[in-house]
Amino acid sequence: MKWIPLAVIGIGILSGVLLFRRTAIPMDRTHSGQDEKISVIIPARNEAKNLPDLLESLKKQTLLPDEIIVVNDHSEDNTKEIAEKFQVDLINLSDLPKGWTGKNWAVWNGYLHSTGDILVFLDADIRLKPEALQALIAERKRTGGVISVVPYHITKRFYERFAMILNILGVFAFTSPFERHNRNKGLYGACIVAARRDYERIGGHASVRSEMLDDLNLGARFQRAGIPVANYIGKGLVSFRMYPGGIKSELEGFAKGAVLSTSLLRAPTLVFSGLWLAGVILSELFPFFLHTPYFFPFFLGYLANVLFILYINKFVGQFGLIHPIFHFLSVIFFLVVLMYSMYQAVFRKSVVWKGRYVDVGRRK
Repeated sequence: MKWIPLAVIGIGILSGVLLFRRTAIPMDRTHSGQDEKISVIIPARNEAKNLPDLLESLKKQTLLPDEIIVVNDHSEDNTKEIAEKFQVDLINLSDLPKGWTGKNWAVWNGYLHSTGDILVFLDADIRLKPEALQALIAERKRTGGVISVVPYHITKRFYERFAMILNILGVFAFTSPFERHNRNKGLYGACIVAARRDYERIGGHASVRSEMLDDLNLGARFQRAGIPVANYIGKGLVSFRMYPGGIKSELEGFAKGAVLSTSLLRAPTLVFSGLWLAGVILSELFPFFLHTPYFFPFFLGYLANVLFILYINKFVGQFGLIHPIFHFLSVIFFLVVLMYSMYQAVFRKSVVWKGRYVDVGRRK
């Protein structure tokens, strides 16, 4: 009987193994020229701290984009001046139209001003290795559909690493083999590459104009149109630093879609993710069994989860040693995010992000 907890924890780890796929983007070493025009579109709202790093990385690409479009979404910092300094194509938005979310409106305006055959949508906090754009374009061409990347998460402050469990669950969701044939399969919005003809075929971001989860719903529209969706992890090529502005922005950022995003996942992905998380939480109970026969199996399960998390983090992000070892800190943050997200989606029916309240009560 005393080994039952270890068996349950083992099932949790096995569930994580089943969900995780090392779907990295292969390096394109045969590139000999690009016959399609490439447009990079960057929505930017108060991104003065992030934008210079992204624009610098775009200048160093082995395959240079034909145009870079920065859409200044009513920024209150010097985002506009930075874009002008880098001499990119700059769009300054007017008032946000009724029925649109801010990011969707920004991305759509970027598309309207673009001329490329290939559209690369990047969040301002993205960082690209010099070979990244070349590899992204080659992989999109190989798949014949639309691709997105879950970036490798770079963290620097202690509070940023609370996102560890959320990041792992996110990677599970996007790399899960059970999502391969999901007609509602979503995209990861921080880095998306699509052919213009495919984007126009589904109506682009105008077709999801009111959706908070624009990336997930956009992916579903591609899938339903018969355009394959493929998701990758960005280790070695694409990275980002998500919430350097403080724990409040981290909480708001994750909470805006934590509950709603589960509605598009298939049942096996949700079940196995739940089993993995349950195993992690169960293993954290080992101190309560210090003087009982259950202590050793619980402690073994705890160590097993620490080792598994350390392995996963090699592909997910920089989370140091403290958070994997004391992973209950990240679990607590996950539960807080979940409760706050549920409050927003179920009771308030709106989420707050970057100073705006976005309605989530109406679903298409």
